[in-house]
Order: sequence, then structure tokens, then C-alpha cells
Amino acid sequence: MMSTGELLSIDPQELQFPFELRKQISCSLNLSNKTYNYVAFKLKTTNPKKYCVRPNTGVVLPASTSNVIAVTMQAQKEAPPDMQCKDKFLLQSVVASPGTAAKDITPEMFNKESGNYVEECKLRVVYPAPPQPPSHVQEGSEEGSSSTASVLDNGSLNASEFTSARSRISKLAEEKNVAIQQNKSLQQELELLRRKARKGHNGIPLMNVTTDIKVDISCNLMVLVHILLVGVLSMITTFVEKVHEAYEGMLTALSQGGLKSKTLEILGCLAIITFFGASN
Repeated sequence: MMSTGELLSIDPQELQFPFELRKQISCSLNLSNKTYNYVAFKLKTTNPKKYCVRPNTGVVLPASTSNVIAVTMQAQKEAPPDMQCKDKFLLQSVVASPGTAAKDITPEMFNKESGNYVEECKLRVVYPAPPQPPSHVQEGSEEGSSSTASVLDNGSLNASEFTSARSRISKLAEEKNVAIQQNKSLQQELELLRRKARKGHNGIPLMNVTTDIKVDISCNLMVLVHILLVGVLSMITTFVEKVHEAYEGMLTALSQGGLKSKTLEILGCLAIITFFGASN
């Protein structure tokens, strides 16, 4: 944006420094003479130790359209609060005699008390925000987007998470096979106990009724315990098989690139597997 006075046009009207710690940053001002006179200028700042201005004084020739002032901000060790800068610059300009050169400029030329017409333009310092990098997270359902961003990267798990998932699936498959074998073994033992119980009830002498009742109660308790164990193992086996199927579905979705529509399902499976592993 250009600031326009009667003598000079200034572009831009604010000094922009893309702020970076411990790095010198420069910007420039372009001056244009709107008159057919020689115009002398002087650039001052409220913080002269922080900035280097070259040239800080000079002459813009009549009707000249290019006269550049370079302003360099010294490297800063810390960022200002809220990235706001209170520094200001003041550009003063005055009509000079024909043929005036930069070496002829004196401070008295910009003294208003001497009756000189001095045009002044205040310039502020700003720190523009750096450009934001493009987001790599795919668009999709807003629900669960925060947790999805930590798991997904363009619709796929990263290498470490993928390896961990495979390891958990392998361990889960082994546990499922062990549970199935234990279930079969208990079922066989239960069947043997049932057969012994049936044989024990046939041809019992009356004199041994008391002893047989104790044996029968003990046998029934063992049968009941085995039934409960078989039921619990059956539930565990069914649970393990369902979780294993869900994980296999996750791997299939990963290989076919179809993970985007199953994001919440996969996250649920990961939570279940983590809980199941912790309980062991």
C-alpha cells in the first residue's frame, strides 16, 4: 500500500519483517518524487540501536520513480509479546535547492522552526505471520478427528504402528489356539466324568448309600466346576475370535486403501486389544 504526500510517494507505508530469532531481516522502502524539484529526505526511528538504515538521508531527483531505502533489523534473541512491535519510523522530506546532493544535506534543512516546509510520514513496524504449511490430514467425518489424526497419515498407519498391529494379531492368534485346545481338553474330561457318574448310579448296595451319596456330591461338584470352566473358556474363545476377525478386517482395509470409512471401527479394535493385553 502506498502512502502519498505532496512531495514523495512511499511504498509500502509500513515496514514488514518476517520475524525469526537470531537472524537479521531486511525490507525496503521505495520513494517516488511527485514534483519537479529536488527533494531531500531523512529517515529516523524510535529504536536506532535495533535497525540499520541505508541510506538514512538522501535526495530524490525531480520526477524520479525509484529511490530505495534498505532497512535491516538486527538479530533478536527473543520474540516480542504477541509478536507486536512498538517501534516507529518517521520519514521527513523537504524541497531542496537544484543540484543538491546527499553530502549537502544538513539537520537544519528539516528544522520546522526555521520556517521550512517539512513533510512527515509515520511508518509502523509489523511482523507478518509466516505462511501456514498445507495440512496432510484427509478430509472426512469430524467425529473422532483428533484421535484419527494421531493414527492416520493420508489414510494409512505408520510403519511402527503397522508392525505393532501385526505383532498383536499374531499373539492373539496364538492365545486363541491355546484357548481352543484347553476347551477341547476340558470337554473330554467332562465327558469322562459324566460316564463315571452314570456307572456309579447302577447297582449301588444299600449298605454303601451314605458313602455313595458323599461320592455323588463330590462328583457333582466337580462336574459343575468343569461346566463353569468350559462356559468361561467358550466365552473367551468367542471373544478372541471376534477380535481376531476385526483385526484381520483392519489389515484387509489397509492393504486395499479403504481405511478412511472404517476409522472409528479400527480405533475401537485397537482399544479392545490394548485392554485385553493389559488384563493378561
